[in-house]
Amino acid sequence: MDEVSEDFSGKVAVVLGGSSGIGQAAARRLATGGAAVVIGGASPGRVAGTVAELRAAGHAVAGIAVDVRQAGDIERIVALAMETYGGIDILVNSAGVQTYGTVVETDESLWDRTLDTNLKGMYLAARAVIPRMRQRGGGVIVNISSVQAFASQKGVAAYVASKGGINALTRAMAVDHAAEGIRVVSVCPASVETPMLRHSADLFKGDSTETATLQAWGQMHPVGRIGQPAEIAELIAFLAGSRAAFITGAEYTIDGGMMAALGVVLPGRVESD
Repeated sequence: MDEVSEDFSGKVAVVLGGSSGIGQAAARRLATGGAAVVIGGASPGRVAGTVAELRAAGHAVAGIAVDVRQAGDIERIVALAMETYGGIDILVNSAGVQTYGTVVETDESLWDRTLDTNLKGMYLAARAVIPRMRQRGGGVIVNISSVQAFASQKGVAAYVASKGGINALTRAMAVDHAAEGIRVVSVCPASVETPMLRHSADLFKGDSTETATLQAWGQMHPVGRIGQPAEIAELIAFLAGSRAAFITGAEYTIDGGMMAALGVVLPGRVESD
């Protein structure tokens, strides 16, 4: 294998939300790069399927179903990583839910579910993993956030609050643990073709189709399409690797140019080739 594919040899990664979407792509990329990977996901069937796929490809992978909102479940997956592979070097926090509503429309239970899954889960995971990273002399935590940590569409109050909180938490942990050799970064994608995005497209397709809705959403990005999970996984892999050793506390947008573009079109403007 080449240098890039071998960059995680000897490392152990825990990937929460690792059985679907961006998390699954990250687990696949880290395993392909030589890491032993422990996957946590909400669905036992999806976890088992992802573990079977990666083991069939010859990778060292384990996994269990976890609810990231529960400290006991987080401790179980950390214990699995320690017992199976002897330590933890990388944590990818990719578990999350997409919810909708203004603050008036969002009842307390939906608010709590959103913040507990998207934000509290990262706190619980970091709290459990950082002491184990200290034992290894350092580590890397990659938190999956969103471009909506910076700017909001309408009707996603709880979701946006959770993503803004992720970026703030990332900075706090980076400052608190830099001296211990633990780096913490956040990755902020725009629209990415995941089961969660497809579910949203199905909810809002109206008289259109899910596929056509995804294509229309893709046109909102300057590059003209939505992202792929494997593309996000490459950024995660870079940030988790030794080539990013001077990076901590940073927020990385990976958004097809979305955050660079203003939603203002000049009247009569004709685009040239």
